Amino acid sequence: MDLPQIDLLLKQTLSDRRMSRGEKRVLSRVVDELRADEQQLGVLRSRAFETARGELVGPEAKEVLDWLEEAVKTFQQKPNVEAFPDEVFFSPGEHCARKIVSLFDAASSRVDVCVFTITDDRITNAILDALGRGVALRIVTDNDKAFDVGSDIDRLRRARVPVRVDQSEYHMHHKFAVFDDATLLTGSFNWTRSAARVNEENFLVTRNAKLVRPYAEQFDRLWDQWA
Repeated sequence: MDLPQIDLLLKQTLSDRRMSRGEKRVLSRVVDELRADEQQLGVLRSRAFETARGELVGPEAKEVLDWLEEAVKTFQQKPNVEAFPDEVFFSPGEHCARKIVSLFDAASSRVDVCVFTITDDRITNAILDALGRGVALRIVTDNDKAFDVGSDIDRLRRARVPVRVDQSEYHMHHKFAVFDDATLLTGSFNWTRSAARVNEENFLVTRNAKLVRPYAEQFDRLWDQWA
């Protein structure tokens, strides 16, 4: 993709004065395909500024600046994946719950959660703490398990965490979460006390973009499907 094509793509993403997650992923793919080094990323950031400069007028200026911030973040040098090695966690034991809590504690912008059930108050409290810091949250969960005794879904809903459930006779049985569009947690581990205390469970934590991206896209698909 050459610069005129990139300019056109940037203008298209700016047309509604916001950068959607899908649009940000498209720009990330452009960076990956170009195998851009820091000099090339600097050129891409410059093109984003040029695209925004002509729109910084009138009452929509703030929206343009918000778009520009997301574009510039996309065109930053990506962290070396080797600096964040994949990790695996097993239960029983407290390692899994502690890791989930620590990921919420470290979240800075948004977290998408897609889990069968949530009953562990330690994790729920970490979710609510992240909400209080301004982290954008979305939860997809199973419609039957949401009403189980001990489920924290109603508590999260009352705290104004956006929640959607499946709408079928079958189960929404995923157990994964995407933190800040960069870190994936996935495995068999349900977010429950029994999973930590007695069950044989596991999950993987990775920052490998090739793994993170399809999970983020699957979350968006389910979120839209069960609107």
